[in-house]
Amino acid sequence: MRFGKSKIFKGLVGCVAAVGLMGLLPGTSAAKVTGQCAQCHTMHNSQNNSPMADQSTPYRALTKWDCVGCHTGTNDGTNNIPYVMQTSEPTYTGAGTTGNTLAGGNFYWVASTGGATDADGHNVVGIASQDSAIGITPPGWDPTFDANSTVALGASSWASQLTCAGTYGCHGNHGNGTDVLDDFGGVSGAHHGDDGTVDGSSVAKSYRFLLGIRGIEDSDAEYQPTASAHNQYMGIDKTDDSQPTAGSAVQTISYLCAECHGVFHSGDGNDGADDSTLGSPWLRHPTDYDMGNVTSKEYGNYNGGSSSGATYSVIAPVASDLDSVTSVQSTVFDDADDAIVTCISCHRAHGTPNADLLRWDYSTCDAGTDNSSCGCFVCHTTKDAG
Repeated sequence: MRFGKSKIFKGLVGCVAAVGLMGLLPGTSAAKVTGQCAQCHTMHNSQNNSPMADQSTPYRALTKWDCVGCHTGTNDGTNNIPYVMQTSEPTYTGAGTTGNTLAGGNFYWVASTGGATDADGHNVVGIASQDSAIGITPPGWDPTFDANSTVALGASSWASQLTCAGTYGCHGNHGNGTDVLDDFGGVSGAHHGDDGTVDGSSVAKSYRFLLGIRGIEDSDAEYQPTASAHNQYMGIDKTDDSQPTAGSAVQTISYLCAECHGVFHSGDGNDGADDSTLGSPWLRHPTDYDMGNVTSKEYGNYNGGSSSGATYSVIAPVASDLDSVTSVQSTVFDDADDAIVTCISCHRAHGTPNADLLRWDYSTCDAGTDNSSCGCFVCHTTKDAG
């Protein structure tokens, strides 16, 4: 899955999510950067006859590194920079919840230094070459779908590989009429912007710098998350299968994914889908769909619960309508629209050691047996014998 487009799941690194930029300097836990300017910037890229940047030529905005350089390292629970790329294999245990990966996973498994397995991550420029099977146009790309980007301007294919930010990235400004073809232009000003309110009104005020997307950001980007300490994702309870175009419908974490993979979010005009209804039999796994609609069935026992007060699962997380749910949930089925299925209920934005960026190894999911390692059964509770 080394694709490319305008939002490496707005959570890559200064790019994409999936997902969560914090302060780049010591002493912060939010996305707004504070601290010594010299930690990130160099005025002349020269000290003792050697370049200050990690290359001989300076970067835009007088920085010492690009997105990948800033966000490469090993998470230990105390670092304030969220690391989404490691040079040695990350610890990925508990479906990525008990090791040292963050909410969006890690690019290690798709990077050339990590074995270059295309299916294990998004192929971002500066990390991995383009996907050998898919190319640069994301599967499910719909040129009419993305309300926040100018990619291809109606063309049926992409002209660039996926970047961290900008027109062909997940994070930052995607153009809205003008191409923003580099990471620095895409996130310009965001790291120093006012992020006190995450309402999607600007890059700085968007969830993880994913323009237009809302959510509640966990201060350590889900380093070993718990039911009471995690990201709270924005979702809506769709009533039909048509493409969302405005309002809260385009502020969800699933819509972020849909900006590149729109066909997977909507059945509009595809394979005979009936856009006026939403329900079984599904053509594709539903997203932006509230399991609270069917709590009398297997989904009401989400994560071993019983229709109300079910413990939130960090293995298979769900979203909520932030107009009615305004804080991090430790349980679900307590309010309307607080158990919404999203793309990242199953996937991570950056990469995992599993095919298709899945949170768990799908090939080990065996219906009718006790398989607690398979996240499918967190929702599909009657399919597991455990």
